[in-house]
Amino acid sequence: MAELVHLVRHGEVHNPRHLVYASLPGFRLSPRGVRQTRLAGCYLAGRPLGAVWSSPLERARQTAENLAGPHLLEVGVLPELVEWGLMDRWAGHRWEEIPELFPGEMEAYLQHPSDLAFAPETLPELADRIATAVRQAEATVSDGEVAVVGHQDPIQAGRLLLTGRSLTELFRDRPEHCSVITLRPGDPWTEIGVWSPP
Repeated sequence: MAELVHLVRHGEVHNPRHLVYASLPGFRLSPRGVRQTRLAGCYLAGRPLGAVWSSPLERARQTAENLAGPHLLEVGVLPELVEWGLMDRWAGHRWEEIPELFPGEMEAYLQHPSDLAFAPETLPELADRIATAVRQAEATVSDGEVAVVGHQDPIQAGRLLLTGRSLTELFRDRPEHCSVITLRPGDPWTEIGVWSPP
């Protein structure tokens, strides 16, 4: 079992139309996002990483490759780390259009994300999916540490469940692009610290 697990949000994405990209293909890191991943890679370069796991989406895999490079590791892909199903409902639309196209849904998401009857995947289901995937990644090394790369709301939901916090805190201190949230496995897991690229 890993001593520490680092939850990492992918870097900034090239998205000039401000679309909800969710699980859509073709969304790569922006130049700034690439720089962020390199900084995160430098931050984790001195850590004893034994494995790097990623969501299958391109932006996450790009980020994971820059984290794995200094350690000469191959990136493993866990399909369970993919984006929240709720975002797929809105995928392909501009964020500014969501209130008109899906009346009341954005407001509900922002006010009570743990109770969304219209969501194809509930927040508790998301949290359980991500926490299970993180535990699976953590079990792949017998010594050292693991990095797990995913997406903002999924990482936050998994973080809250693993550390025994309420899912109502979804919007409290959410991870920024390429933030590294370090957790120590336990019952519950303990948050050791958070690093974000300057």
